[in-house]
Amino acid sequence: MAFVLHSYPVVYRAKFGHHAWKGEYLEKPHKTPEEEAALTKAEQEALVESRNWYADMPLISYTTQYGLSCFEGLKAMPQKDGGLALFRPDRNAARFYRSMEGLYMPPFPEAYFVDACVETVKRNAELGFRPWYKPEWEQNAFANADSVYIRPFSYAEGGIGVARSQEPWVVVVTSPVSSYFSEGSADAVITERIRATPKGTGWIKAASNYVISTLAKHEANAAGFMECIYLDATYRKYLEEGSSCNIFFYLRSGELVTPELGDTILPGITRASIIELARDQGVQVSERKIAIDEVFAEGKECFVSGTAAGATPLESLTYQGKKVVFNHGRTGALTAMLRDTLKGIQYGTLPDTKGWMVKVC
Repeated sequence: MAFVLHSYPVVYRAKFGHHAWKGEYLEKPHKTPEEEAALTKAEQEALVESRNWYADMPLISYTTQYGLSCFEGLKAMPQKDGGLALFRPDRNAARFYRSMEGLYMPPFPEAYFVDACVETVKRNAELGFRPWYKPEWEQNAFANADSVYIRPFSYAEGGIGVARSQEPWVVVVTSPVSSYFSEGSADAVITERIRATPKGTGWIKAASNYVISTLAKHEANAAGFMECIYLDATYRKYLEEGSSCNIFFYLRSGELVTPELGDTILPGITRASIIELARDQGVQVSERKIAIDEVFAEGKECFVSGTAAGATPLESLTYQGKKVVFNHGRTGALTAMLRDTLKGIQYGTLPDTKGWMVKVC
């Protein structure tokens, strides 16, 4: 179960107006989780559909007409001790604030963001809408572990004509989620499409950025690949990121490289966490440009990172008909160590010495 449109019933919504934000918690139609599971498929679909409508929000808006919106993605993980905890919501809050500023919207205060995410997860958990920790997840490095996916997003006020949003909503919804990538081969391909251009919105988690990602990912999947990877728009030779994830290369020299941030690359929270974890282990980590030729000549391991991806190894990378296979098609030792450390902290099997996890219950 990857992303599903099966949102939990309690939703947070805030509206900007008169120079201030005003928030509320909405309880959408629901039964108990057990009662919902006993419904027919048609009844379940009707109930879920009813949670996805907001009659007092405009259909014609700067969001629906021009894609003027930004969003975040973060998770609450079931803990080994029975609780739930969010992973680094303060970093998502800061990025959401910057995204709204970058789109010339009134930014949503970071403290409001964190409180809304925590409280929305908590209220749903109190109604029984939450996953519970399963010891068997540890056997496959939490590859199929359940969690609560949290999706905060902005939605513009009614309007038509190219203009900025001055009185947006911010909505926080939650839903169940498991592994993002399907099981099977983990091959990637360099797409000919361009995700972001200099002076554009690539550094913002803008909804409009994901149109290209959707097309490129579909084309890659149709050709038999799990993921697509972008090159830079200017020189068409430097690796940038995946369809919805950052990328790392472990070179034969012992250097772990991830493309340097700029206005074409999204500053991932998981990316920053992996860099910190790797440096803690004495790994030389570089944030710099890395060309496709260097990857083909020196790449030893490769993995992508993100809220959904975690740290997912790539077996190979194909470019213009040529293919490089990393670590003989197996998960490398460094990739496995970073993945397992990250997941261990997130699910409470390793100590959180960095204060990254925010307890919900």
